[in-house]
Amino acid sequence: MERLERDLGRQLGRAVADFDLIAPNDRIMVCLSGGKDSYTLMHLLERARSRAPIPFELVAVHLDQGHPGYDGSPLEGWLKARGASYRIVREDTYTIVKEKLDPEGTGEKTYCSLCSRLRRGVLYNLAVELGCTKIALGHHRDDALETLLLNLLFTGSLKSMPPKLVSDDGRNVVIRPLLYCAESDIARFASLSAFPILPCDLCGSQEHLMRKQVKHLLGDLEKLAPRVRESMLAALGNVRPSHLLDRELWQKLGLEVAKEGEPEKRGPVSDPGRRLPVV
Repeated sequence: MERLERDLGRQLGRAVADFDLIAPNDRIMVCLSGGKDSYTLMHLLERARSRAPIPFELVAVHLDQGHPGYDGSPLEGWLKARGASYRIVREDTYTIVKEKLDPEGTGEKTYCSLCSRLRRGVLYNLAVELGCTKIALGHHRDDALETLLLNLLFTGSLKSMPPKLVSDDGRNVVIRPLLYCAESDIARFASLSAFPILPCDLCGSQEHLMRKQVKHLLGDLEKLAPRVRESMLAALGNVRPSHLLDRELWQKLGLEVAKEGEPEKRGPVSDPGRRLPVV
């Protein structure tokens, strides 16, 4: 348990250092969904705050979206027991999503896109209201890899989840400190820590989401290449723009035609946390 916590904490620390995710006197809104990832994020950020050489604040925020049978009391009890600063907000986005979308019909077949947009709008506004300088989300390594494959296979784009993102309106900065952490390690840590997990019945009712299929695909790939997830994460930080086909990117970087035999920038797949050049 202690070693797992230490390893996860070290991976979070590397992500923070590599991408300058936390600055002195930041007030960080930690989005707590009630799932294993967000509980782990909150725990590790509290651990980091107690050891960090710079001061920063944490404010946990949980959004009650009006799901049937929702009971957020276990999460609130967990926050109270830790003496955490927190805010619980109720916005009935569930009814809006159910009214707008019919997963069994011929239109949009999943709730995720609209649900995410509504949730994001509420949280972005709340961050401004609370005076928060950053919004921390619990996305981990496997989320990033699944997003990479989803975009590659179904949208014709080569992108994943950025560790730091400025919102379209420029009001908010979103950070993802867990991007170096494996989902399996987070799940094991959450289980050992006995976090009071809240179920998401809205999403859980959709068994054939494309993201789930991509997760299965990654599992199948891992049977052929046991370290495929580590290799893919390293690849996200080992980009050769001259070997891609994005003409606009070539122009921005002033690239010339790649030369055969030109040495490639490589790094050990076991060390995805090394500092990487920005391109």
